[in-house]
Amino acid sequence: THAEMALIPLDFDIDAPRWDQGTFVGRLKHFLNITDPRTVLVPERELDQAKALVEGCRAGLVPPGSSQEQLLYAKKLYDSAFHPDSGEKMNLIGRMSFQVPGGMALTGCMLQFYRTVPAVVFWQWVNQSFNAIVNYTNRNAASPISLKQIGVAYVTATGTALATAVGLNLYTKRAPPLLARWVPFAAVAAANCVNIPMMRQQEIINGVTVTDGDGNELGHSRVSLGPGVQVGVRCRGSSLTALGLQRAAVKGIAQVVVSRITMAAPGMREMSHLMNGACGDSLPVLPLQRIRVLHGPLQVLLCGGL
Repeated sequence: THAEMALIPLDFDIDAPRWDQGTFVGRLKHFLNITDPRTVLVPERELDQAKALVEGCRAGLVPPGSSQEQLLYAKKLYDSAFHPDSGEKMNLIGRMSFQVPGGMALTGCMLQFYRTVPAVVFWQWVNQSFNAIVNYTNRNAASPISLKQIGVAYVTATGTALATAVGLNLYTKRAPPLLARWVPFAAVAAANCVNIPMMRQQEIINGVTVTDGDGNELGHSRVSLGPGVQVGVRCRGSSLTALGLQRAAVKGIAQVVVSRITMAAPGMREMSHLMNGACGDSLPVLPLQRIRVLHGPLQVLLCGGL
């Protein structure tokens, strides 16, 4: 009923963060909200309705009887499925809300099928194809990239991952079992160092968009001023004052590379230790050693938890 609905404040801004983005907890809640895996199951029709509701709210046209909770949920669906720059609906695989189920399945399979060269090649190829889709889907709309550049980035990253994985796989044939289990992580780390810079090369070449504190676009630059402003361009006839010398685009992409590797480390490295300890030949026979069919599903589930 209308009485049960939360009243919409007159100053309600649907684009304003729900939580304080100046705190770690606030940022954590924000990203947990927009990466909720349950939104992957939302029908396309409901996503389109959420987009229409958000755009209507931005224009000041809120449907009668709408509650604040309905608007916030619509914004959650909008953020999970539509590109923040272009507003276009993203493909399912490339959405951030799909990263937990998709990533845990791929990671579990790479950790399970690491013994033979064909298995290593197949799962590294699948993983790099998945990463290419994610990177393309979440590309910076202000720095367009051509299909040729996308193809070069994909082939280069896949080649790097395969060369690393196959080379280390052959090298660790006589090494302790634990080292062989680390091969997938090494291949993923090496590929990330190539894939991300290649996919976002336009930001390195042409720089990133320069904005002021109010979000007004001023131009492009590769040099960072600090929070919210960069230098290297002239605005309204005056040169911006340089407060720093670091290149914003290069620094940002380097941070993405490090974060991707860091995020993969707990699941891939700790699972290697866990499975090596549980299935090691030097230990007494454990139930897990005998039931090999459970190794794959168990690693997938545990990778999701880590």
